[in-house]
Amino acid sequence: MSTISRDDILKLAQLARLELSDAEVTEYSKELTEIVEYVEQLNSVDVTGLKPTFYGSSQTNVYREDIIKDYGYATEELRKNVPSVESDHIKVRRMIG
Repeated sequence: MSTISRDDILKLAQLARLELSDAEVTEYSKELTEIVEYVEQLNSVDVTGLKPTFYGSSQTNVYREDIIKDYGYATEELRKNVPSVESDHIKVRRMIG
């Protein structure tokens, strides 16, 4: 079994530009060690004879053809009804600050 050492955690924190307390280093060392042990457990599973699964679901995307609908209005006529137009686009107030 692999254990993630304190030095490993400190190196990862340095690479990620994180400042960790001693308690966090201890906690992350324990948690990452548990993750590595779980991955090792998964690697030990016998999967001979199993076909690879590329998707977790049997559902497929449903595509439709893009069809341009003509509603009988000219774009220029519609732009006359909006308060502000910029570069052939409708200009609106900023929604997110």
